[in-house]
Amino acid sequence: MIRTNRLTQSFDGVIAVDALSLEIAKGEIFGFLGHNGAGKTTTIQMLTTLARPASGTATIAGHDIGTDPLAVRRAIGYVPENVRLYDTLTAAENLIFFASLSGVAAPERRVNQVLDLLDCAYLADKRVGGFSKGMRQRVGLAQAILHQPEVLFLDEPTSGLDPMGIKMLRDLILRLNTEFGMTIFMNTHLISEIAKTCTSIAVLSHGKLVFHDRIEAVTARYGDDAALEELYLSLTPVGRLAEVA
Repeated sequence: MIRTNRLTQSFDGVIAVDALSLEIAKGEIFGFLGHNGAGKTTTIQMLTTLARPASGTATIAGHDIGTDPLAVRRAIGYVPENVRLYDTLTAAENLIFFASLSGVAAPERRVNQVLDLLDCAYLADKRVGGFSKGMRQRVGLAQAILHQPEVLFLDEPTSGLDPMGIKMLRDLILRLNTEFGMTIFMNTHLISEIAKTCTSIAVLSHGKLVFHDRIEAVTARYGDDAALEELYLSLTPVGRLAEVA
């Protein structure tokens, strides 16, 4: 579902993503780990066609990010770390607007379906300007799946959420994957969420892929969250971090 071949990006001579080659199968929940500045967000920006790679290629659901970006955008949903919404509009008004931009048929009906699906219909008539971070994330997730994408990209989805918000988001991610077969690509810092959510993981360090495996193999070899954390720390040694995201 997602394939990258030596995908590379640099800024002012600094390599942010260094010849990244990955294959992610249909139906996976893929966890992308890495220190701040490792290149995770830059990778998502390239895969979602928000930034052109300096070199290399990638396909999403069979569509090339360079030669067929519109088809890629139709196939994906994207939730950034900080969801941007129109604060003076209600959640439903925001979603109807975005659904219309995406060419969704019967946008009001689809918005109601998605809000029900995500168990947040109670937010429909509330203005988003007063929403917490967790509430905004849920509306952002609703926006991302209005057009029923095959692949969902989540950039640090649990950032700034309290434990209850993290659990609620985790449950939604698992539901989208199990009930609707969405392939999910998730940047995260939370080791504790990896074994609970992901089917495969990879670690990026200073732009380079340093680890990639199925979660069953990882947990069989390394065990609990503490051991996974030790693995992660061993792959991302403390030192001068890159100055790009």
